[in-house]
Amino acid sequence: MSLLRIATYNIHKGVQGLGPVRRLEIHNIGHAVEQLDADVVCLQEVRKLHRREERYFTRWPELPQAEFLCPEGYYAVYQTNAKTKHGEHGNALLSRWPVVTHGHEDMSDHRFEQRGLLHVELEVGRRMVHVIVLHLGLIAGSRVRQVEQMVRFIEREIPRKAPVIVAGDFNDWGGKLRSVLNAHGFQDFLAEKAATYPSRLPLAQLDYVYARGLKPVGLEIPRGRIWWRMSDHLPLIAEFKI
Repeated sequence: MSLLRIATYNIHKGVQGLGPVRRLEIHNIGHAVEQLDADVVCLQEVRKLHRREERYFTRWPELPQAEFLCPEGYYAVYQTNAKTKHGEHGNALLSRWPVVTHGHEDMSDHRFEQRGLLHVELEVGRRMVHVIVLHLGLIAGSRVRQVEQMVRFIEREIPRKAPVIVAGDFNDWGGKLRSVLNAHGFQDFLAEKAATYPSRLPLAQLDYVYARGLKPVGLEIPRGRIWWRMSDHLPLIAEFKI
């Protein structure tokens, strides 16, 4: 049996805290990503650049965060979702397996939130596996429309029998989107307690890994002070039989 280990992690742009007490955590997150030992790491709130923070922090990395966090021997894919006054940020995927193709689709539901979908096709052994990285909106209606848009994207861009993984920060309090995803053949770890937010005292699951065409095997959430200091989310790691 071959296992595919998928992690999803909202890294909060590599900075924790507000104002003059904020601290740079991107270096610690780099070590943490390696410790996850995942075949595929799906990241949200990843900075490509931020001119103000670059001036504020003396140790701000010279590389964009996706490349900076990429372990040796992995492939990095990044796509911008949001452009702001000082920079831009979006979703990223780091993969132990070769990247065949990648694409992006704007999922912004209204002008106050810029959201996007990152699609990466990976060559896992002799199989092609498709991974969608998402960061859904803060408004419930937006999230429903964004999932419906994602389903249309998959139907249009991905072969029907190809294995598909959908991972990211769904902002889905109470798992209300699960029935929609289940209706389209996507399953997650329903029986598992998987609270990932807030990281210091996790009360809710906002981060999910769904799959179609792969058998779920196990779920893992790293915990402890080292993790809650780095981001307001905990990472979630799911394993699938392939």
